[in-house]
Amino acid sequence: MKYLNIKTGVLALSLALTSISCSRDFTETVFNESEIASSWKSAGQMHSFVLGAYVDMRSQYYYGKDFSIFAEVRSDHMFSNGRSGYYNTVAGYEMTSADAYASNTYKQIYKVVAKANNIVNFDINTLDNAAASKTEATYYVGQAYALRAQSFFDLLRLFGQKYTGGNDGIVLPLKFDPLNKLGRSGIADTEKQIEADFDAAIAKMESSKSFDRPDKRSEISINAVKALAARYYLYKNNYAKVQSLVNDIVAGKKYKVIEKDALVSSWEASGSAMNSIFELAYGEVAQPGAASYAYIMNSRGYANTVVSDSGMASYASNDARLGLIEKVDGSYFLNKKFPGLTGATSIRIVRFEEVVLDGAEAEFKLGNTAKALEYLNMILENRGLDKATSITMESIMAERSKELIGEGFRMWDLLRWGVEVPRPAGANKDKNLTAFPMPRVETDLSGTLVKGNPGYDNYR
Repeated sequence: MKYLNIKTGVLALSLALTSISCSRDFTETVFNESEIASSWKSAGQMHSFVLGAYVDMRSQYYYGKDFSIFAEVRSDHMFSNGRSGYYNTVAGYEMTSADAYASNTYKQIYKVVAKANNIVNFDINTLDNAAASKTEATYYVGQAYALRAQSFFDLLRLFGQKYTGGNDGIVLPLKFDPLNKLGRSGIADTEKQIEADFDAAIAKMESSKSFDRPDKRSEISINAVKALAARYYLYKNNYAKVQSLVNDIVAGKKYKVIEKDALVSSWEASGSAMNSIFELAYGEVAQPGAASYAYIMNSRGYANTVVSDSGMASYASNDARLGLIEKVDGSYFLNKKFPGLTGATSIRIVRFEEVVLDGAEAEFKLGNTAKALEYLNMILENRGLDKATSITMESIMAERSKELIGEGFRMWDLLRWGVEVPRPAGANKDKNLTAFPMPRVETDLSGTLVKGNPGYDNYR
């Protein structure tokens, strides 16, 4: 990979300059678009670049919409009805190497990687008043490591071959070098890099803990890094690691499972819900409108992504989560879970309920059924349901589906559990198509080392 030399031919250069266009309501420090990392003089300028990475994450091509939707339209509890032409190639396993969903998301995630790399590789000793700024600057470097870890993890899940029987992972650019062409690293090496980045993030942020603001949910905190790492290690089946990370978050007592009577209103909040660990904010100026996540999910928008009949049937009649779902014209929509059609409501990336369910699964797998049951009941009690007296893996899986529906987890959960992901009638059954196609603009570059995925037109 000629570092992020995608389609336009000038993207690599633009990323080298690391331009940021943050709206003033998102960050008080608006960076000059021509300013480059080597000219940073203050920790505040570094912070602006971290905020710029959040702007890239909230893009409609990443967590702002597409990346999370992919895991819902390829699942058993939601589906795309094809309205307005959205997600047809994804849901129907009809993608090619020229598919815009694959190429746009690929490009967008690597934009986050590029900004993270600028921060990770910056010499903080060159800052003005370096000694006084070192602790703060170190914290931002830690945040950048976390952003890179999550970006690599998301790329690996989407484009890697773990669930198709292959060995290829993703391209791992760790610094800007336009002359260095990289191929895809193996899955094991990719996972090793993700783990190293999460470790570095936690170590650096904890060493500069005085700058940690867990109540500022629109930025990655130490707890947010641990929650994201727990998500990753659950994918790895490293239950001891998940257990440790979840224990740290729960012991801090900074979050809670939202009570049943506050559940609906909690999804209207931005930056204040007591279950939110990390979320992406748009502010007043940058709201995406019809390009928002809610516009795809909500019946008053494109009404594209719908709760399946089997998904609805999984809820008990007294389950508070039914209050998040509305029936419109015979279909079920998550209208109350994603109410903000303009995008005014922040995008939840990690909430406490996910962490609790991670803990339940890890404890159960480790044989600690009493602790697993305790975690499971934290969810059940706050959804208006009776406490469980026993626990099985099936009950954990069912609860995870009901709690996290619509949030971009389901396909990944089914895959890591080894459960077949259902495909629409008539869809291609080739297992290789589980992985997204590597974009043709990447594999067709002169001298490229990047190989396509099996099953697609650019596989050689």
